[in-house]
Amino acid sequence: MSTTDIGLVGLAVMGQNLALNIADHGYTIAVYNRSPEKTNEFMAHCKANEPSHERLIGFADLSEFVQSIKRPRKIILLVKAGAATDATIDALLPHLEKDDIIIDGGNALWTDTIRREKDLSAKGFEFIGSGVSGGETGARFGPSLMPGGTAQAWASLEPIWRDIAAKVDPVTGAQLSGAEPGKPIEGGVSCTAHVGSDGAGHYVKMVHNGVEYIDMQLICEGYSLMKNMLGMNAGEIGQVFEKWNQGKLSSFLIEITADILQQKDPADATGDTWFVDKVLDTAGQKGTGMWTAANALELGVPANAIAEAVFARSLSALKEERVAASSILKGPTLPFESDREAIIEAIGDALYSSKICAYAQGFQLMKEAEKEYNWTLDFGTIAQIWRGGCIIRAAFLQKITDAYSNNPELKNLMLDSYFTNALHDAQNNWREVIALAVRHGIPVPAFSSALAYFDGYRSAVVPANLLQAQRDYFGAHTYERTDEPRGQFYHLDWPQTPRVQSKI
Repeated sequence: MSTTDIGLVGLAVMGQNLALNIADHGYTIAVYNRSPEKTNEFMAHCKANEPSHERLIGFADLSEFVQSIKRPRKIILLVKAGAATDATIDALLPHLEKDDIIIDGGNALWTDTIRREKDLSAKGFEFIGSGVSGGETGARFGPSLMPGGTAQAWASLEPIWRDIAAKVDPVTGAQLSGAEPGKPIEGGVSCTAHVGSDGAGHYVKMVHNGVEYIDMQLICEGYSLMKNMLGMNAGEIGQVFEKWNQGKLSSFLIEITADILQQKDPADATGDTWFVDKVLDTAGQKGTGMWTAANALELGVPANAIAEAVFARSLSALKEERVAASSILKGPTLPFESDREAIIEAIGDALYSSKICAYAQGFQLMKEAEKEYNWTLDFGTIAQIWRGGCIIRAAFLQKITDAYSNNPELKNLMLDSYFTNALHDAQNNWREVIALAVRHGIPVPAFSSALAYFDGYRSAVVPANLLQAQRDYFGAHTYERTDEPRGQFYHLDWPQTPRVQSKI
């Protein structure tokens, strides 16, 4: 007899927490893991510790797991992306019936999701690729959920996804808090919506992660400037971030940065050492930032700031090389800057301005992908989804929602009046901070690339005229003329004297 409302395969930490979140909201959920021991451990923990444990039913047999779910069955996969996801789908298929729905909540490559949706649709099944952001805590108390798939599949999943998603205040966009196990947040706007067809949900999650890369890199550069240019210790810098979190820079990443920087090292019994100073300066990555940068190159979208954030992590991994190079390659030696308060304010302006450019690049990339993959994306809604639950949640996102509400055809986020004015007001400080960093030999690749994007985008004329002439000279790649209509191409017969221009 089918008694459960939904099923979940994969009981690592994310799967466990999402299952508990679903049970907290009154749904009975079947859970299964390839390793029965994992299922048994989870069920024992729930019985001892979770108020909603009676709505969680564990299964050791895959067929029994599937048969327990009410039709059309909805089965969430939270397994490793790639081959493991395909293997899990293959194992499920013999037990499914027409119109049953598989929901992939992993960090899948969107092209894999397009392929899976097409294959499963041909067999009579529905497939939803849903981005899930917010980490362990988000999964437990309210993630940001970005589902893609057919309207029919979404209609079946929507009540559950809306219930378990993060909630934000409908006016301010601030995330509503206060959730406890078994006590869901009441009211607010859910941070989920149907993103689009096939791979759209996973694509939007990928861009979210690419923006997350640059957001984090910008914060790290602000920290580095205060440490290396102003001589501030971690605790002092943490207090600055704490103050910034009360204003326009308010966000989850700013909030946790303030907390991290003010944490003392628990391994130091004296209490004199800051924890962050003991963390090795090599950053890992799981690939979604790289996917974003690579796709921007494929689509010809100038997402240089996002790419720089990926490269910064790659450079950080060269620890031994950097240590060796530091004894050979010397930069400038200057005293700490003395005008601390003014420079801190300028760094805040540089951080905010660079953030605007980074998000502009992310939304510009999604706009191009919309055309490339035949999607219909609502950018204001995407910003709404990101207002709560996810890693990049920020007050700033309400401004993006407003921008696309005012002009759904907005070409670039920087052209919205709020962001235009913010960039104009802050650009002098932004430029001064980068100049100071260069003089002190402090790398700020994200700040610098964001400014280059701003300056490039606002330039009516760039030196690509010379570049195109070079291409025509050595490769006969043709060029357009400023005194002729767009779309008319010419070639100059460079080796000949006199040179002859021909229309192509």
